[in-house]
Amino acid sequence: MSFQTRKAKILTLLHERGILNVSDLSALLNLSGMTIRRDLNALAGQGLLVRTHGGAMLPNLGDRPVSFAGKSAQHNEIKEQIAQVAAREIQDGDVIFMDCGSTVFALCPYIRHKPITVITNSLPVVAELLTSTVTLNLIGGEVDKTRQAVHGLIAESHIARYRADKAFIGVDGVSVANGLSAKGEREATHTLALMRQSRQVYLLCDSTKLEQDQYLQFAPLSAVNVLVMDLGADRAVLKQYEEAGLRVVSEG
Repeated sequence: MSFQTRKAKILTLLHERGILNVSDLSALLNLSGMTIRRDLNALAGQGLLVRTHGGAMLPNLGDRPVSFAGKSAQHNEIKEQIAQVAAREIQDGDVIFMDCGSTVFALCPYIRHKPITVITNSLPVVAELLTSTVTLNLIGGEVDKTRQAVHGLIAESHIARYRADKAFIGVDGVSVANGLSAKGEREATHTLALMRQSRQVYLLCDSTKLEQDQYLQFAPLSAVNVLVMDLGADRAVLKQYEEAGLRVVSEG
């Protein structure tokens, strides 16, 4: 089990229970106490938890921004479900863009054996696929430490040099009427750059984001080719997206 996977599982358990000791985590994850202590110390160093005598607890979430690791631990089963479906859309030899979203990151275990090329701005994606059969192309530019991703003008220039078969992206909100939306300009600009350079765009989206319009509307729904969903989506709502021209895929 990789560190990124252990990290997500530890944070998920902490979000569920609030506080845990080393022995509990060791039993739940089938890991040695030494590994658990090392991981807890690393997560504490990133500000994702507070070490206690014999274990760890969650810090006050209101005192810090939501980090990539924190987001990746949320709705973990749903993200895994979406990722498994999306991975089946990737063929040997494909060149794909992967953005820095936590749902897109969940693709990693399901593509690490594939002979493909991944172009990404996500540092966790690179770390997870570094020992895989995947050929990696890390987008250059300024690092956002909270998101663990590369953004900026240099990053956009890098993206413009490449052409991908498929782009796998996430958004903060999407609706039939207003298309794709984000909570800020930086990620919206990066996502647009990926979409421009891709033959097909896959939107990986859990059902809670459907028919939700966020601060910045940055692309029409027609910019997406395929919507990859979890099983929690309302079938009547999904039909509206299909009628708008998207192919909708989900497990089951």
